Amino acid sequence: MATLQAAQNSNCSDLLPYSSLKVNEDSNETSHCHLNLHYSSESLVTDVRPSVSLAVGEMFNPDPLCSLQYSEVLKLARKFNKFYLTGAYKNCLPFVIEGRQIGLILQNVLEAMKNHRDVFVIEREYVSICGSLNSYVVRSNALAKVLESWRKQEEFVTLKGWRNECFEIRGGFSEKSFLEMERSATCLFGVRQFGVDINGYVKHPELGVSIWLQRRSKTKPTWPGKLDNMVGGGLTAGSAPLITAIAEAAEEASIPPELIKHLKPAGTVSFLFESERGIFPNIEFVYDLELPSTFVPTNADGEVESFELVPIRELLAKVLSADFKTTSCPVVLDFLVRHGYINSEN
Repeated sequence: MATLQAAQNSNCSDLLPYSSLKVNEDSNETSHCHLNLHYSSESLVTDVRPSVSLAVGEMFNPDPLCSLQYSEVLKLARKFNKFYLTGAYKNCLPFVIEGRQIGLILQNVLEAMKNHRDVFVIEREYVSICGSLNSYVVRSNALAKVLESWRKQEEFVTLKGWRNECFEIRGGFSEKSFLEMERSATCLFGVRQFGVDINGYVKHPELGVSIWLQRRSKTKPTWPGKLDNMVGGGLTAGSAPLITAIAEAAEEASIPPELIKHLKPAGTVSFLFESERGIFPNIEFVYDLELPSTFVPTNADGEVESFELVPIRELLAKVLSADFKTTSCPVVLDFLVRHGYINSEN
């Protein structure tokens, strides 16, 4: 059965056990289909032990959520963490660099790789990069040429959302980087994507505890027009989680320095999502930020259409709807678990 599992003191490099996962063929479920709630990590330079500014007893009130069936949350968990449930993993090969598995290659990507034997080595059991490409810069340049050719040939739908931003590719966040890769292409190689999310919440005098959500711009290359967390963004090459969170808060929500200084790290959330674009083994660094009831976020970079303050009693219904960005759902569920709204009583 899919579960929500709290994992204390976890190492980010061990979040996605590609090779060790076992599937129950009879039930078509997997014991590893879970939302990882990681409350500490060696990868942050700041203290990431649980630092919730609202006591559980203060926030706890099962009434807003008790009418929602547990099965609805499980169905949502299977949606954003569905890779192993679809059976697609059976047709994947590990992507390996310097003996370290860093991703998974689907069959359609494997076929395209066969036209670039000067870059990729395709073995029966795995795919790797040619040994002659033996440095960060050389690998990055070689792969960039391959991706540019795929883009021109319109080989993959995900490359239509080309960002001109690169992610660093590594096994775990605290490990060395093997190369950098265009952000929109990372899902083709099934490599980890790291990002940040900020839960902006308010103790509103009339609405009670409420969460700010954003409506993504309709011009965004991914999830256009969908509801999303107040602030979120990917970790581009050379970026750190806290610095990225502060920058995204200013760009997306115009949060000033006197408020962002209250940002509290709340660990990481991981999941393994699959779509027509590719495979997404995401790890999100999560932060909580209590905001005054008088503050209203405004967008500064053109990537957010609007903001909406949602009372906590209405939040889960929003997340369960098709109007919410699927890969942001685990961050909201994590918030609800940590703050006592999803609990053993409901």
